[in-house]
Amino acid sequence: MILEVRGIDAYYGLGLILHGLSLSVGEGEVVALLGRNGAGKTTTLRCITGLTPPRAGEIRYKGRDIVRVGAHRISQMGIALVPETRGIFSYLTARENLAIARRPDSRWQMATVLDRFPKLRELMDRKGRLLSGGEQQMLAIARALLTGPDLLLLDEPSQGLAPLVVNTVMSTIRELKNERVSMLLVEQNAEMALQLADRVYVIDHGTVVFEGTPDELRADRQVTTTYLGVGG
Repeated sequence: MILEVRGIDAYYGLGLILHGLSLSVGEGEVVALLGRNGAGKTTTLRCITGLTPPRAGEIRYKGRDIVRVGAHRISQMGIALVPETRGIFSYLTARENLAIARRPDSRWQMATVLDRFPKLRELMDRKGRLLSGGEQQMLAIARALLTGPDLLLLDEPSQGLAPLVVNTVMSTIRELKNERVSMLLVEQNAEMALQLADRVYVIDHGTVVFEGTPDELRADRQVTTTYLGVGG
């Protein structure tokens, strides 16, 4: 396993958000993390990246416990987060946003990511605040790839995007999967996530309530209805 999360508790202030949560991601595997709003999905990603360190439990990346490793060092170790907010610097150009993340030893260099997102070639001199939501999402994923991650964390990559752009994002994730990039995907669009994932976790109130394959989740009407709000 490239990532093993073991029994973590996480708080915001005095509020306990994650309760003994455990999950894993294998080499080259896409794992979906599903649940309703407020279930603890984003907090899980923040714990992994060191932005909200857990108060209990272990997070092991390539066999090493990273709970007490700072967020900057975790990024250098090969974990990249594409946040729900996208995190684009609004007054920097697309070129400048990418240049900040560029690493000489990354397997993805500027030419590679621009080949993957040809639309960005036309936008390199446009400031982040002038980009559409879809353009910002492409820029956020391209920027993450430039850091050379071995584990990519994606937080709601389809949120607020037009269907055509969602298809572009899905195609990109599928291509990365074919390149054996390990990914943990948080996504409200459950069907999109199930089309991409090898395994799925569903969490509710910070606790895992389901673990299995996409087909097993589709067949479990109780879980999909109770925890994902999908009926029928």
